Order: sequence, then structure tokens, then C-alpha cells
Amino acid sequence: MPTNTEAVAVVETRLIHAFHRRATTLLCEAAARPSVPLAALAELREYLVKNLRHHHETEDHLLWPLIAAVAPEVAARFGVLSEEHDALDVALDALAGVPIGGDGDRPAFQRAAEAVRFLVHRHLEHEEPLLFPALRAHVSPEEWTAFSREVVATSPAEAAHLTVGFLDQVGTPEEVALVLAGLPEPARQFVPAMRAQAHAALAVLEGTADTAGGVEG
Repeated sequence: MPTNTEAVAVVETRLIHAFHRRATTLLCEAAARPSVPLAALAELREYLVKNLRHHHETEDHLLWPLIAAVAPEVAARFGVLSEEHDALDVALDALAGVPIGGDGDRPAFQRAAEAVRFLVHRHLEHEEPLLFPALRAHVSPEEWTAFSREVVATSPAEAAHLTVGFLDQVGTPEEVALVLAGLPEPARQFVPAMRAQAHAALAVLEGTADTAGGVEG
């Protein structure tokens, strides 16, 4: 468990990035799996589109300026990352616009999901070597706390339970508890229910949910 807020900033960011990798990969895998209901695909798509947009918008408008105020030479290198955010927005628009009213829509849906996955994974490979050192060196404990609270307060509400489920998949129990500690107190009481809901939803997407006494393959 990290003992200082600078380390907490890196842990929180690393986990969020890890679940974005996992979530975009799962959408592609689920789209290729005929047993996954279209409603489950639609829910994960909506969740991803809104949360990926929110994530990079908070970076562009809040975190990058925070770092630029004390280390402009570092923040200047983030310009390329913001350009990649713009490219991701185009891919997210395409994914959001694919009809998903029948199984015949799955190939186009899968192609759009794969484009988003590719851009997200590539972008994070570019971003992390720049961002993690900047978080350690240039963001104070108080600044990170304020930024993190703003991110939580403005996060999309749709399918928010999936965040808990994806965090469970990519982090240790201690790391997940650290991230979820940033939730407002009234929301923390719902975490167990959100966790159960998320694990059930992810099992459907992964094809491992119990159905009629069996397990989907």
C-alpha cells in the first residue's frame, strides 16, 4: 500500500489505465462471442464511450494545466497526447454510431470496437512514460486529492458498477480499496451491491455466467 499521495496518484492512474485496457479488450471479445446478449454489449459500449471521453477530458482540461503551471517544459510534451485524445474521440463517435439491433450488426460493431481498443492501448503506451514521472515530481498531495475528487464528482453515472468490477480484475484488494476510498461517503455503502452487479454483468460478457445449470463456453 502506498504511504504518500504522490504514490497514490500513480497507483490510481495505473489502475484506471489497466481497466481501460481490459474493458476495451473485453468489448472486442464479447462482440465476437455470439452467446453474449446485444443488451450487454450495448451497456458496455455506452459505459466505455462516456468514461473514456470523461477520462481524457479531465486530463486535457484539469491535469495537464496543473502540471503546466509548475513544469511547462514537461506539459509541452503532452500536446501529442491531446492529439491522440482527438483521434480517439473520432473512433468513439464511430463506435457509438454503429447500430446494434440484431446479430447482423456484430461485424461492424466488432470492427469499431477493435479500432477503439487499438487507439487506447497505443495511447497509454505513449502516455505512461511521460505521465507517471510527472505525477511523482510535479503534483502535490493536495492537488492530486482535489483533482481526484473532481474526477469522481463528474464521472458518468451510467453502468458505474462496471468500474468496481474492472478494478477488481486489474488491481489487488488493497489497491482497489485505495481507489474506492475516494468515493463520497454516501456512495461507499453501495460498493458491495455494485461489486455483485458488476461481477454478474462481466460474467455474461466473458461467457462464463451460469445458464440453466451450466456454464457457457
